[in-house]
Amino acid sequence: MSVVTAARFAQGRTFEDYLKYIATPENLAREAFGSYFPDAGSKGAPRKDNSGVIRERYARTRLSDHQVGAIKWLAAQPGGPSKILVISEDWSSDCRRDLPVLARLAEAGGLEMRIFNRDGQRILWTRRPDPAAAPDANYDLMLEFMNVKNGGYWASVPAVGVYTSDFKELARYLEYPSVYHKDRIRGYQQAARAGESDTEAYDRGMREFAAMQASPFFDMWASVAIDEILSAIYEKLTVRNE
Repeated sequence: MSVVTAARFAQGRTFEDYLKYIATPENLAREAFGSYFPDAGSKGAPRKDNSGVIRERYARTRLSDHQVGAIKWLAAQPGGPSKILVISEDWSSDCRRDLPVLARLAEAGGLEMRIFNRDGQRILWTRRPDPAAAPDANYDLMLEFMNVKNGGYWASVPAVGVYTSDFKELARYLEYPSVYHKDRIRGYQQAARAGESDTEAYDRGMREFAAMQASPFFDMWASVAIDEILSAIYEKLTVRNE
């Protein structure tokens, strides 16, 4: 049985409340992502205020006409989308990319969106979340959205679920759209070039990653994410299993 109920959903933050929360001492005191352990668990690092970045992206983000038309049509159907649940961490570039456009999607369709932190005070330090080990986290939700990739299970963010008014799941979206081959791109950016030291390779890779986040491609991938979500909802509503 799903833990996503009306009562659990109501515990999440609205988009505006989440933006305010990001800048609070409460949030800034939590660990952010630093690096990976060899087993792919995460090491913590100090957190910075990312609310300005997300606000700026939201201010300039607009859905296309076809996306607005699609979500309005879908929301008007019997059993159409009504709720969007997002598991997020603001240190994640994928969350900073997608949250603003998800907020615009919710607005256009008249959907209710609620946002949950993945972690509590400490960043997830194992591959698989254990709700009992971190009662201040939302690992009960995260376990419903584990991302299967690269031969394993990952607690990837953002994790997005779209639901009917009575919380039947219509679609889910994890981490990034299928056309964004992030692991391949980041792997190449991070790999040392001839004559580079490890430090030089790291610094260059981070500069390239920052430039990519500021490029039109990040906006394109955010838009594609919405297309994938809309397509999944359409298929769920219109294709019946006989």
